[in-house]
Amino acid sequence: MSTVSVLKLRSGGEIPQLGLGTWPMDNAQAAATVALAIREGYRLIDTAENYQNETGVGQGIRDAGITRSELFITTKFNRQWHSVAGVRQACLNSLQRLRLEYLDLLLIHWPNPQQGRYVEAYEGLLQLQKEGLVRAIGTSNFKPAHLQTLLQHDMVPELNQIHLDPYHPRTELLPLHHSLAMITAAWSPLGRAGKLLHDPVLLELAMCYDKTPAQIILRWHMQSGYVAIPKASDPMHLQQNLAIFDFTLSERDMQLLSMLGRPDPDMLDSEVFGH
Repeated sequence: MSTVSVLKLRSGGEIPQLGLGTWPMDNAQAAATVALAIREGYRLIDTAENYQNETGVGQGIRDAGITRSELFITTKFNRQWHSVAGVRQACLNSLQRLRLEYLDLLLIHWPNPQQGRYVEAYEGLLQLQKEGLVRAIGTSNFKPAHLQTLLQHDMVPELNQIHLDPYHPRTELLPLHHSLAMITAAWSPLGRAGKLLHDPVLLELAMCYDKTPAQIILRWHMQSGYVAIPKASDPMHLQQNLAIFDFTLSERDMQLLSMLGRPDPDMLDSEVFGH
Protein backbone atom coordinates (compact mmCIF):
# COMPACT_ATOMS: atom_id res chain seq x y z
CA MET A 1 0.00 0.00 0.00
CA SER A 2 1.40 3.41 -1.03
CA THR A 3 2.08 5.98 1.67
CA VAL A 4 0.50 9.28 0.62
CA SER A 5 2.50 12.40 1.43
CA VAL A 6 0.85 15.10 3.54
CA LEU A 7 0.87 18.90 3.77
CA LYS A 8 0.69 20.90 6.99
CA LEU A 9 -2.38 23.08 7.52
CA ARG A 10 -2.10 26.42 9.28
CA SER A 11 -4.49 25.21 11.98
CA GLY A 12 -2.07 22.41 12.84
CA GLY A 13 -3.52 19.38 11.09
CA GLU A 14 -2.23 17.52 8.06
CA ILE A 15 -4.02 16.99 4.76
CA PRO A 16 -3.09 14.09 2.45
CA GLN A 17 -1.84 15.32 -0.92
CA LEU A 18 -3.90 12.76 -2.82
CA GLY A 19 -7.57 12.08 -2.19
CA LEU A 20 -10.78 10.85 -3.76
CA GLY A 21 -13.16 13.21 -5.55
CA THR A 22 -16.78 12.06 -5.48
CA TRP A 23 -18.53 14.23 -8.08
CA PRO A 24 -20.76 13.19 -9.91
CA MET A 25 -21.40 9.97 -7.95
CA ASP A 26 -24.86 9.35 -6.53
CA ASN A 27 -25.31 8.03 -2.99
CA ALA A 28 -25.09 4.37 -3.95
CA GLN A 29 -21.98 4.86 -6.07
CA ALA A 30 -20.37 7.02 -3.39
CA ALA A 31 -21.01 4.46 -0.66
CA ALA A 32 -19.39 1.64 -2.64
CA THR A 33 -16.50 3.69 -4.02
CA VAL A 34 -15.59 5.44 -0.76
CA ALA A 35 -15.49 2.15 1.13
CA LEU A 36 -13.30 0.59 -1.58
CA ALA A 37 -11.00 3.62 -1.79
CA ILE A 38 -10.43 3.73 1.97
CA ARG A 39 -9.59 0.02 1.98
CA GLU A 40 -7.10 0.68 -0.86
CA GLY A 41 -5.36 3.35 1.22
CA TYR A 42 -7.13 6.65 0.52
CA ARG A 43 -7.57 8.85 3.57
CA LEU A 44 -8.79 12.14 2.04
CA ILE A 45 -12.40 12.06 0.80
CA ASP A 46 -13.90 15.13 -0.88
CA THR A 47 -17.63 15.78 -1.23
CA ALA A 48 -20.04 18.73 -1.23
CA GLU A 49 -23.63 19.61 -0.45
CA ASN A 50 -24.19 20.24 -4.15
CA TYR A 51 -23.04 16.74 -5.13
CA GLN A 52 -26.04 15.34 -3.24
CA ASN A 53 -24.01 12.30 -2.16
CA GLU A 54 -22.93 13.13 1.41
CA THR A 55 -25.23 10.41 2.76
CA GLY A 56 -23.51 7.85 0.53
CA VAL A 57 -20.06 9.14 1.43
CA GLY A 58 -20.89 8.74 5.10
CA GLN A 59 -22.12 5.21 4.50
CA GLY A 60 -18.88 4.37 2.68
CA ILE A 61 -16.86 5.72 5.60
CA ARG A 62 -18.72 3.51 8.05
CA ASP A 63 -18.53 0.46 5.77
CA ALA A 64 -14.75 0.84 5.43
CA GLY A 65 -14.29 0.27 9.16
CA ILE A 66 -11.37 2.68 9.57
CA THR A 67 -10.91 4.79 12.71
CA ARG A 68 -12.39 8.26 12.11
CA SER A 69 -9.20 10.02 13.23
CA GLU A 70 -7.31 8.42 10.34
CA LEU A 71 -9.57 10.03 7.76
CA PHE A 72 -9.70 13.57 6.36
CA ILE A 73 -13.21 14.53 5.22
CA THR A 74 -13.88 17.68 3.20
CA THR A 75 -17.24 19.11 2.19
CA LYS A 76 -18.56 22.41 0.82
CA PHE A 77 -21.77 24.43 1.12
CA ASN A 78 -23.93 26.38 -1.33
CA ARG A 79 -24.62 30.10 -1.63
CA GLN A 80 -27.96 30.00 0.23
CA TRP A 81 -25.96 29.56 3.47
CA HIS A 82 -23.73 32.64 3.04
CA SER A 83 -24.26 34.15 6.48
CA VAL A 84 -22.86 33.43 9.94
CA ALA A 85 -25.96 31.56 11.06
CA GLY A 86 -26.42 29.98 7.63
CA VAL A 87 -22.96 28.46 7.58
CA ARG A 88 -23.53 26.89 10.96
CA GLN A 89 -26.76 25.32 9.70
CA ALA A 90 -25.03 24.11 6.52
CA CYS A 91 -22.34 22.47 8.63
CA LEU A 92 -24.88 20.78 10.90
CA ASN A 93 -26.80 19.55 7.84
CA SER A 94 -23.64 18.05 6.32
CA LEU A 95 -22.63 16.43 9.60
CA GLN A 96 -26.09 14.87 9.87
CA ARG A 97 -25.97 13.52 6.31
CA LEU A 98 -22.43 12.21 6.77
CA ARG A 99 -23.21 11.02 10.33
CA LEU A 100 -19.97 12.54 11.61
CA GLU A 101 -19.22 14.60 14.71
CA TYR A 102 -16.79 16.99 13.02
CA LEU A 103 -15.39 17.92 9.60
CA ASP A 104 -11.70 18.06 8.83
CA LEU A 105 -12.22 20.82 6.25
CA LEU A 106 -15.23 22.94 5.29
CA LEU A 107 -15.15 25.19 2.23
CA ILE A 108 -17.24 27.97 0.71
CA HIS A 109 -18.00 26.20 -2.57
CA TRP A 110 -18.21 29.30 -4.81
CA PRO A 111 -17.75 32.99 -3.92
CA ASN A 112 -20.93 34.18 -5.71
CA PRO A 113 -19.67 37.80 -5.71
CA GLN A 114 -22.96 39.06 -7.18
CA GLN A 115 -24.58 37.96 -3.90
CA GLY A 116 -21.84 39.73 -1.92
CA ARG A 117 -21.97 37.64 1.25
CA TYR A 118 -18.86 35.45 1.20
CA VAL A 119 -17.17 37.56 3.90
CA GLU A 120 -20.10 36.73 6.21
CA ALA A 121 -19.77 33.11 5.17
CA TYR A 122 -16.12 33.10 6.18
CA GLU A 123 -17.04 34.66 9.52
CA GLY A 124 -19.33 31.69 10.00
CA LEU A 125 -16.46 29.31 9.22
CA LEU A 126 -14.28 30.99 11.84
CA GLN A 127 -17.02 30.51 14.44
CA LEU A 128 -17.38 26.82 13.55
CA GLN A 129 -13.64 26.37 13.89
CA LYS A 130 -13.73 27.93 17.36
CA GLU A 131 -16.54 25.55 18.33
CA GLY A 132 -14.56 22.54 17.14
CA LEU A 133 -17.17 21.41 14.61
CA VAL A 134 -14.62 22.05 11.85
CA ARG A 135 -10.87 21.54 12.09
CA ALA A 136 -9.75 23.56 9.06
CA ILE A 137 -11.53 26.13 6.88
CA GLY A 138 -11.10 27.53 3.41
CA THR A 139 -12.54 28.46 0.06
CA SER A 140 -13.18 26.95 -3.34
CA ASN A 141 -13.03 28.67 -6.74
CA PHE A 142 -11.96 32.01 -5.24
CA LYS A 143 -10.09 34.31 -7.62
CA PRO A 144 -7.47 36.89 -6.54
CA ALA A 145 -10.07 39.65 -6.15
CA HIS A 146 -12.21 37.48 -3.87
CA LEU A 147 -9.22 36.52 -1.73
CA GLN A 148 -8.13 40.17 -1.52
CA THR A 149 -11.57 41.08 -0.16
CA LEU A 150 -11.17 38.47 2.58
CA LEU A 151 -7.68 39.81 3.32
CA GLN A 152 -9.15 43.27 3.88
CA HIS A 153 -11.07 41.67 6.77
CA ASP A 154 -7.97 39.86 8.09
CA MET A 155 -9.30 36.54 6.82
CA VAL A 156 -6.79 34.15 5.25
CA PRO A 157 -8.17 30.79 4.07
CA GLU A 158 -6.04 27.77 4.86
CA LEU A 159 -6.77 26.26 1.46
CA ASN A 160 -8.34 27.26 -1.85
CA GLN A 161 -9.67 24.43 -4.01
CA ILE A 162 -9.60 25.37 -7.70
CA HIS A 163 -9.78 23.99 -11.23
CA LEU A 164 -6.10 23.19 -11.84
CA ASP A 165 -4.17 20.92 -14.20
CA PRO A 166 -1.30 21.35 -16.70
CA TYR A 167 -3.73 22.83 -19.25
CA HIS A 168 -5.01 25.23 -16.55
CA PRO A 169 -1.86 26.19 -14.54
CA ARG A 170 -3.63 29.17 -12.89
CA THR A 171 -0.54 31.38 -12.95
CA GLU A 172 -2.71 34.42 -12.13
CA LEU A 173 -3.65 32.90 -8.78
CA LEU A 174 -0.92 30.63 -7.45
CA PRO A 175 1.61 33.36 -6.53
CA LEU A 176 -1.02 34.82 -4.17
CA HIS A 177 -1.61 31.39 -2.63
CA HIS A 178 2.12 31.04 -2.09
CA SER A 179 2.52 34.51 -0.56
CA LEU A 180 -0.26 33.74 1.94
CA ALA A 181 1.00 30.21 2.74
CA MET A 182 -2.31 28.85 1.49
CA ILE A 183 -2.57 25.26 0.32
CA THR A 184 -3.69 24.79 -3.28
CA ALA A 185 -6.08 21.91 -3.95
CA ALA A 186 -7.00 20.82 -7.48
CA TRP A 187 -10.39 19.61 -8.58
CA SER A 188 -10.46 17.82 -11.95
CA PRO A 189 -6.67 17.42 -11.62
CA LEU A 190 -6.57 15.10 -14.65
CA GLY A 191 -8.28 17.59 -16.93
CA ARG A 192 -11.79 17.47 -18.29
CA ALA A 193 -13.21 15.46 -21.22
CA GLY A 194 -10.01 13.40 -21.43
CA LYS A 195 -8.12 15.80 -23.72
CA LEU A 196 -5.14 16.24 -21.41
CA LEU A 197 -4.69 12.48 -21.01
CA HIS A 198 -4.13 12.20 -24.77
CA ASP A 199 -1.71 15.11 -25.10
CA PRO A 200 1.44 14.04 -27.02
CA VAL A 201 3.71 15.35 -24.25
CA LEU A 202 1.83 13.25 -21.67
CA LEU A 203 1.91 10.15 -23.87
CA GLU A 204 5.66 10.49 -24.39
CA LEU A 205 6.39 11.02 -20.68
CA ALA A 206 4.17 8.08 -19.75
CA MET A 207 6.21 5.87 -22.05
CA CYS A 208 9.53 7.18 -20.69
CA TYR A 209 8.56 6.59 -17.04
CA ASP A 210 6.55 3.42 -17.68
CA LYS A 211 3.51 5.03 -16.06
CA THR A 212 0.04 5.98 -17.25
CA PRO A 213 -0.65 9.57 -18.41
CA ALA A 214 -2.87 10.01 -15.33
CA GLN A 215 0.00 8.96 -13.06
CA ILE A 216 2.31 11.48 -14.74
CA ILE A 217 -0.20 14.29 -14.20
CA LEU A 218 -0.82 13.38 -10.57
CA ARG A 219 2.92 13.20 -9.95
CA TRP A 220 3.20 16.72 -11.40
CA HIS A 221 0.61 17.85 -8.83
CA MET A 222 2.48 16.16 -5.98
CA GLN A 223 5.86 17.69 -6.89
CA SER A 224 4.23 21.09 -7.40
CA GLY A 225 3.03 20.93 -3.79
CA TYR A 226 -0.68 20.72 -4.59
CA VAL A 227 -3.45 18.54 -3.18
CA ALA A 228 -5.15 16.54 -5.95
CA ILE A 229 -8.58 14.92 -5.67
CA PRO A 230 -9.21 12.88 -8.85
CA LYS A 231 -12.54 11.15 -9.20
CA ALA A 232 -12.24 7.40 -9.74
CA SER A 233 -14.49 4.43 -9.14
CA ASP A 234 -12.83 1.65 -11.14
CA PRO A 235 -10.68 -0.47 -8.77
CA MET A 236 -7.73 -0.41 -11.17
CA HIS A 237 -7.84 3.38 -11.52
CA LEU A 238 -8.08 3.77 -7.74
CA GLN A 239 -4.94 1.67 -7.35
CA GLN A 240 -3.09 3.41 -10.19
CA ASN A 241 -3.82 6.88 -8.81
CA LEU A 242 -2.25 5.87 -5.50
CA ALA A 243 0.84 4.39 -7.18
CA ILE A 244 2.61 7.69 -7.80
CA PHE A 245 4.96 7.87 -4.84
CA ASP A 246 7.64 5.52 -6.18
CA PHE A 247 9.03 7.79 -8.93
CA THR A 248 10.05 11.41 -9.47
CA LEU A 249 9.67 13.59 -12.54
CA SER A 250 12.84 15.39 -13.60
CA GLU A 251 12.98 19.18 -13.41
CA ARG A 252 12.93 19.31 -17.21
CA ASP A 253 9.79 17.19 -17.40
CA MET A 254 8.08 19.22 -14.68
CA GLN A 255 8.75 22.33 -16.77
CA LEU A 256 7.44 20.63 -19.91
CA LEU A 257 4.17 19.92 -18.16
CA SER A 258 3.96 23.40 -16.67
CA MET A 259 4.25 24.90 -20.17
CA LEU A 260 1.11 23.16 -21.49
CA GLY A 261 -1.24 25.93 -20.33
CA ARG A 262 -3.68 27.28 -22.90
CA PRO A 263 -6.77 29.50 -23.02
CA ASP A 264 -10.05 27.73 -22.27
CA PRO A 265 -13.20 29.67 -23.22
CA ASP A 266 -15.36 26.98 -21.58
CA MET A 267 -13.71 27.28 -18.17
CA LEU A 268 -16.21 28.12 -15.43
CA ASP A 269 -15.82 31.74 -14.27
CA SER A 270 -16.57 32.23 -10.59
CA GLU A 271 -17.41 35.89 -11.23
CA VAL A 272 -20.62 34.73 -12.84
CA PHE A 273 -21.01 31.00 -12.04
CA GLY A 274 -21.70 29.49 -8.65
CA HIS A 275 -24.14 27.51 -6.57
